[in-house]
Amino acid sequence: MYMEIGKILESIMRNNNIVGTISSVIVIIGAGFFFTKKKVIPSNCAGSLSKVILNLAIPTLSYNAFMQDIDSRKLEQSLSILVWGIVIHLVLIFLTKIFYKNYSGDRNDVLRMMTIFGSTTVFGIPVIQAVYGDTGAMYASVFNIPYRALLYTYGYMTIAGVKLKKENMGKIISNPIIVATFLGMFVWMFQNYFFQVSVIEGDIIRKYAFLRIDKTAYWLFKPMQYLASLNAPLSWLSIGITLAGVSFNDILKSKISWGYSVIKVVVIPVFLVALYTVMNMTGLVTTSYIALATIVLMMATPAATVIATYTIHFNKEPVLTSSCSLMSSIFSVAMIPFLIITIEILKSMGIFS
Repeated sequence: MYMEIGKILESIMRNNNIVGTISSVIVIIGAGFFFTKKKVIPSNCAGSLSKVILNLAIPTLSYNAFMQDIDSRKLEQSLSILVWGIVIHLVLIFLTKIFYKNYSGDRNDVLRMMTIFGSTTVFGIPVIQAVYGDTGAMYASVFNIPYRALLYTYGYMTIAGVKLKKENMGKIISNPIIVATFLGMFVWMFQNYFFQVSVIEGDIIRKYAFLRIDKTAYWLFKPMQYLASLNAPLSWLSIGITLAGVSFNDILKSKISWGYSVIKVVVIPVFLVALYTVMNMTGLVTTSYIALATIVLMMATPAATVIATYTIHFNKEPVLTSSCSLMSSIFSVAMIPFLIITIEILKSMGIFS
């Protein structure tokens, strides 16, 4: 048993993609932190980087991820991830009331929202794309559909203390990431029904939907690839820049931050791994290892930056939010590699395919 696990771990450590991704996360976050502390990088540029990520890198990544041939397995897994994304977030809305029942008022609201909504855009998607490629990025984009719908409605209303308004619905519908995800998913699912364009591939002429720009408009697809590739390094760099501006001493003394981080980054992801393992072994579901990794890693992310923005804007426990964000970020950097290795072990044992 131990020898088999040892061989599995050895094979994982020889996987350059996994090792390279983990080392890249650590090195680039460290570089952002170091050069900000040395005042080489301005401490206020993280906000500008986030605008590039949210408005260019993630939307192009979300659309490009769907530029692939459709098959029944991926379609089944995508729909399953969409359903699980809805279920997990709705369940957390209820469970967080139990987790933080000892807290009241703004503190209760803030802790609950930070637990329900993680920083999937900055932490989750870049790692998933780096390790699991376009399929992982596609699954992550699908998982983010219910996440963003709830983040911009329920999350906003809870922190702001207001009811749902038309302008909030407009933010959801017009969000570049949501638009790119829905468009990409629509093209992917119905590509066989669109107007078809003949493309010469070697000695073979094949037909593709005209919106499959990876085949029909490579002149447009290539620059979008370059923009999408900015997502991971810029995201990790902005995390390091942000971490450089927070006092570690104050955070280490915060028991609330420790407790929150354990629940958000450790308890919930580990429970999901255990749950899916049992369901797969008993035949209740047939989740692929990439689908499992997508769901688990998206939930192992630290507090969402959007929630932090809400709390600062409405002056709802902004200091606590900053403290929890940093602590959970540190936990996440350590936990994500552990979860990737754990999922690879489960895959090697034949539990996931």
